[in-house]
Amino acid sequence: MANAFNKEERVAFEDVLEGFNDALTISRNVSKYGTDGQLMERTNDTIWRPMPYILTSQDRTVGSAVTAQGATQLSVPSSLGFQKSVPWNMDAKELRDALQEGRLGKAAYQRLASDVNTAVRDVASLQGTLVSSISTAAGTYDDIATCESIMNEQGVMEGDRYMALSTRDYNGMAGDLAGRANMQTGKTATAYERSYIGPVSSFETYKMDTGRRIAAAAGGAITIATDGAQADFVPAATVATVNGTNNVDNRYQTVTVAIAAGTATAGVVPGDTFTIAGVESVHHITKEATGNLKTFRVISVDSGTTMTISPPIIGATSSPTDAELAYKNCEVVTESATSAITWLNVATTSANPFWHKDSIEILPGRYAVPSDQGASVMRGTTDQGMEVVMTKQFNNSTFTSLYTLDILFGVVNTNPEMNGILLFGQA
Repeated sequence: MANAFNKEERVAFEDVLEGFNDALTISRNVSKYGTDGQLMERTNDTIWRPMPYILTSQDRTVGSAVTAQGATQLSVPSSLGFQKSVPWNMDAKELRDALQEGRLGKAAYQRLASDVNTAVRDVASLQGTLVSSISTAAGTYDDIATCESIMNEQGVMEGDRYMALSTRDYNGMAGDLAGRANMQTGKTATAYERSYIGPVSSFETYKMDTGRRIAAAAGGAITIATDGAQADFVPAATVATVNGTNNVDNRYQTVTVAIAAGTATAGVVPGDTFTIAGVESVHHITKEATGNLKTFRVISVDSGTTMTISPPIIGATSSPTDAELAYKNCEVVTESATSAITWLNVATTSANPFWHKDSIEILPGRYAVPSDQGASVMRGTTDQGMEVVMTKQFNNSTFTSLYTLDILFGVVNTNPEMNGILLFGQA
């Protein structure tokens, strides 16, 4: 017969689930996509999620036929890549007190909630391509307003915008607000008493314990060619391979870089952020150049002369296809075989991620844990759709019980051009 949870343990698990809901601060502000357990098992826990369509318009001449454009659907692979577990043992003496008071259960949900929030934070911090680099420490409204400007001028939808600031950067903003005489008393008093700043420049802001640290760029004075095919990445829905037709992940591009002497990619690491001389960002709908340089991220270093970057350089400069015209994301104002790369993360600091809700998704997963094979099993679902599984099994030879608290989930950056990072202290 399977072991049974007593009343105190059931209450403890309910408290754990409630605490888990309360602790998921960042992850509750991203989109959720429910997964089917059978489907995910048959697809190796990976499913392709569609990106938004973008189409072009044309001038109509009455009496003449319009030219129909080809529509290219882009998608990204989403996987249940996180399998987090907190196991612990309790002997027959410890069970007399510790479980009822919930100390271990509380520690378990705090850790799992932190794992979920950290996964969301890191996806935005390491893959988001919108970058605002501020030379000074955090302190004024203008610092966050730069992020709103970047989003607006590139056509990111208004509303559902969020920003998570490391404690020191958040408190720097709160300190500026607390010292203002031109704000309403309640606003400045709250900033002074609770270090709370609330909504700023269209963002709902949140305070993180700590941000993902981005090291100072150690790459050299490398260049990249923008006068040929490398600046004309062609988005594609699928690609033909020897194994048949496969979907294409259009978030990334492998580029070739050069340096006057030595290894071009020496010192370059994933997460580095940079601009390219003569390559400006555009509004993704109107395709009008913003007059500001496009920002990019290094995703991986592949060889001494190649690296994978995000987003791809879709300049649509030479006989562009319908897909290039639709998904054009930059204006190559100055074409050159040796366009200079400028690193933006010039000093080590915490990355403060900001994002549009629809650009990052959480995929809750589910374990098929049998409840009739010796271990007792309890399940619960959080407000974010995350299933938490608690199991207990007793070993009568040692008089100890093994407890586990588990979650299975995935996080995907469906559109890195709708999220990014705010860096301070980049003098």
